[in-house]
Amino acid sequence: MTFDESIQARITTTGAVAVLTVDDAAMGVPLARALLDGGIDCMELTLRTPAALQALSDIKSSVPEMIAGVGTILTTDQVKQSIDAGAEFGVSPGLNRNVVSEASRLGLPFAPGAATPSEIEAAIELGCRLIKFFPAEPCGGLAYLESASAPYDHLGILYIPLGGLNPDNAVAYLAHRLIAAIGGSFIASRKQIRERDWSGITRNAKLARALVESARGG
Repeated sequence: MTFDESIQARITTTGAVAVLTVDDAAMGVPLARALLDGGIDCMELTLRTPAALQALSDIKSSVPEMIAGVGTILTTDQVKQSIDAGAEFGVSPGLNRNVVSEASRLGLPFAPGAATPSEIEAAIELGCRLIKFFPAEPCGGLAYLESASAPYDHLGILYIPLGGLNPDNAVAYLAHRLIAAIGGSFIASRKQIRERDWSGITRNAKLARALVESARGG
């Protein structure tokens, strides 16, 4: 499914998506504010814990300026649940045709995961033009992505790499023509969230913002 142009533009402008695992829904709002204080206004709450959807709902009520989506969407039921909680976009680690089709049917902008040309091609067939490249570094990083995506370059497909992204390799990704934004848990680790290390998360967000500006001349 094609992303809403305004959301994709904001994700591209932000350049870095904080990928988050939240164990306590009460952490959602202060987490979102800590990220905003550091200049990151896009977050993906992973459905790895039962707290994620309530955290998302709270964030959309209290911090509406945050672009908030849901990751690790594995079932069609989770598509509807994510929409009901206020998700502005959805992401999955792989490509499940039923999930992508349900997201398209319900109007949820969706970026499925892909790691091979066959998966990229399947995503394109389903109408996706923004694709999660996962796991980015274990697959071979930018060199691999350039090769795997080359047959589809003329279609204008963009990618959000996740998996192994960190401050040391982020600039190379961010500067590349294929990359809409990077995704990373390094901006706010699960441990930092559990320990309510909001100042540390803000520092990490500021670092991510500086990396984006360094790579893209912001």
